[in-house]
Amino acid sequence: MASEASGNTTGTSDSKSTTFVLGSRKSELAKIQTNIVVDHLKKKFPPYNFETKFNETEGDKNQSQALFLLGGKALWTRGLEELLASGEVDMLVHSLKDVPTKLDDQFMIGAILEREDSVDSLVMKESLLNTYTTLDKLPKGSRIGTSSVRRVAQLKHRFKDLVFKDVRGNLNTRLRKLDATGLDDAYDALILAKAGLVRLGWSNRATEDLGPPHFYHAVSQGALAVEIRSKDASRLSELCEALTHQKTQWMCLAERAMLEELEGGCSVPVGVHTELTDVKEGEEILKSGERKLTGAELKITGCVTSLDGTTQIVKWLKEPVDSAEAARGLGQKLGVDLKSSGADKILQEIQADREKRAGEARSEEEKAKIEAAIGTPSS
Repeated sequence: MASEASGNTTGTSDSKSTTFVLGSRKSELAKIQTNIVVDHLKKKFPPYNFETKFNETEGDKNQSQALFLLGGKALWTRGLEELLASGEVDMLVHSLKDVPTKLDDQFMIGAILEREDSVDSLVMKESLLNTYTTLDKLPKGSRIGTSSVRRVAQLKHRFKDLVFKDVRGNLNTRLRKLDATGLDDAYDALILAKAGLVRLGWSNRATEDLGPPHFYHAVSQGALAVEIRSKDASRLSELCEALTHQKTQWMCLAERAMLEELEGGCSVPVGVHTELTDVKEGEEILKSGERKLTGAELKITGCVTSLDGTTQIVKWLKEPVDSAEAARGLGQKLGVDLKSSGADKILQEIQADREKRAGEARSEEEKAKIEAAIGTPSS
């Protein structure tokens, strides 16, 4: 029984009074997402107590350098995983798109929740809302803010005359930067994940949704995941099963397998779109209340775009699948297909460009340190 598989005990005499601690980032969105998970668990497991703990990650602390140069998705998870490894928390709540496709052996994805809308959305500056609402109507030179090379690459493929500027910070900060006027006026619009806007109650700010066939979202965008210690898989199995949405799980595992095959991360322009149709259910009822899926038709489309937007590889596969593992296999197969169709060359060029720019950034930093050490010569 899960009540005997305790998290951090409360110290009370009631053996069924068990506390599980869920950890995540400190942003308002991360807290909302964590509370979504907590609410699910409270409804399914009323005898248990669920607490939260929030911490900053490397990605939260470094708000000045472009994500393209900072590196992979571990920026958003590494600091939290230290809490998980130490036993300070029992579960971590992530946006699944921020989770590396390869985890340390001591950790695993325990649950994937039902996905929110996965598309990206255009968000216009408030002062321009009565003038522009779609990308194709924006005048030449309009300044679009995004920290995603995937979004920039796909936008450049269709809109050659727009200007793209890096923007960092949580959604609250980004929207403040967008709506700023005067000397701080730096952006005319932002491209943001619609799921975050919906969860924060700001979906009214989206003026255009950007989806296939022209735009492809990030792998696992819109889905929440729960990360646990691998050794706790059995102990937390009931909780994780109650949280897992199978259709979302199958689609996201396929997407992540495609990305893993491409050896990509949040700093490469890989987009995706999945559809699950002709879904078949068995008789078994899971802790989530769903009937166990026994089969479906899965279509997955992958997109890799060069940084300048000039080259774009789009491929898709559609096959029947009968398990999460089969879905994963289809995603991996698509990754192989993309690489053999030219995506491999694009990704190699991107890696070389990143290494060059990172080297230039380090040289500038070293130069600044030397100048600071020797001081400014007096005139």
